[in-house]
Amino acid sequence: MRRRIPHSVFGMALFIGVEAMLFAGFISAFTIVKAVYPPGAWPPPDQPRLPVVATAGTTLMLLVSGVLLWVAGQRFRNAAASARPWLAASAALGALFVAIQGWEWARLLAQGLTLSSSPYGSFFYTIVGAHALHAIPAIVALILSWWRLADGRLSGDGFAAVRMFWYFVVLVWPVLYWKVYL
Repeated sequence: MRRRIPHSVFGMALFIGVEAMLFAGFISAFTIVKAVYPPGAWPPPDQPRLPVVATAGTTLMLLVSGVLLWVAGQRFRNAAASARPWLAASAALGALFVAIQGWEWARLLAQGLTLSSSPYGSFFYTIVGAHALHAIPAIVALILSWWRLADGRLSGDGFAAVRMFWYFVVLVWPVLYWKVYL
């Protein structure tokens, strides 16, 4: 008898495949436009510089969040309730990541980097904004999973799908950081 892939896991895998293509398209377009500029002209000299060092710290924070969720998954298999603090810590680090990114956005906007200031600004806000639009619902899913776990209603398949979504958010970020910030 063949074991079937749970519908929630299969659906999430399809969703992640589509979203990976979206980010691949963004990165491809960004790379092409950046290559048109002469050496030393990207980013445009009149535009503020991205906070590379601070974002390296938040990148590490996001990666740690993914590790904490992995631990939560391991704990969930053995004794579901023992996963709660790990899941909470993962969600908290994810929320902190988004909050710090939002603060960085506000600073960059105040310095003149906007969607319409240059292709640099357009790509930055589109790519990083698309990531935020994935991170926020993924964090909400983590929090809802924590509540369901507290009530004893979290299924293994549902938790697996949520973890897949968060791992996607976590693992696509270093690629975005590398291509957009560095």
